[in-house]
Amino acid sequence: MFGRTTLLIAAALGLTLGTSAAEAQIKLKWAHVYETSEPFHTESVWAAQEFAKRTNNKYQIEVFPASQLGKETDINQGLSLGSVDIIISGSSFAARAYPPIGVTYYPFIFRDADHLLAYTKSDTYKELAKGYEDKTGHHIVATTYYGARHVTSNKPIKACADMKGLKMRVPDVPAYLAMPRSCGANTTPIAFAEVYLALQNGTVEAQENPLTTIEAKKFYEVQKHIVLTAHIVDHLNTIVAKGTWDKWSAEDRATFVAVAQEAAARATKQIQTREAELVGLFKEKGLTVSEVDKKDFIDAVAKGVTFEQFGYRKADYDKIVAIK
Repeated sequence: MFGRTTLLIAAALGLTLGTSAAEAQIKLKWAHVYETSEPFHTESVWAAQEFAKRTNNKYQIEVFPASQLGKETDINQGLSLGSVDIIISGSSFAARAYPPIGVTYYPFIFRDADHLLAYTKSDTYKELAKGYEDKTGHHIVATTYYGARHVTSNKPIKACADMKGLKMRVPDVPAYLAMPRSCGANTTPIAFAEVYLALQNGTVEAQENPLTTIEAKKFYEVQKHIVLTAHIVDHLNTIVAKGTWDKWSAEDRATFVAVAQEAAARATKQIQTREAELVGLFKEKGLTVSEVDKKDFIDAVAKGVTFEQFGYRKADYDKIVAIK
């Protein structure tokens, strides 16, 4: 009898301990606007699982892709509202809270992907990330290369002037609008998830995004021309909300930073590899892929846009341009 009672008590204790352990697991939400096929999602899922593994399953992170928790503006606001814990988002959206960090979206500031990646290792990057954190409390832990942004259109574009009057979808962010508006395009802010339909039904005639996004979102199905403007060399930050970051121990913070940076490096490599392949693939699908005289576009931007109107600092621009 005694033995049976002991076993029952032990079983009850085991159940209680097991329940407590399950309740103790911390659940977090990680949001972004990208498709499940894209490296930004697949590497986020890997990072979430790896973080759980390296912290003995202390954390359970669920990744919400494809605008499931809202548009990019929404998830950025969610960091402060407490509706999300981690996001992947561009510095152009971070600039709404801290304008200087948006200087990296000033058209043609970066020569190429290598220049951008060199910037992410620079003191200027650290200073701008700290400025954003000082303003918001949110912590940038990693940066991923998103791709060089190019224009797609249903009419050929050989020069900046060819964009005059063009109905073009551009994210509702000042830096994204700079080049199209300098060239006279009629810009329209349409939610990322709705761009394909807008192109298909003629609400807009053009849009701009990296080649990998043009592939993932299938914009090539509803556009005839890809114009390699590379007007913005884009990137995404992995950002942890202040409320979440403040609760993590120094050890957990270091673990997540390591995981996030590894995921960012892996996604970056995948994007670079795919970009190199896509020009040929788009041509095979019957699209016209053309180069342009970038100086023509650069001159138009210089005439039409000032640093001050965006809240950028010329000193930051000069430092970034000088990075080798």
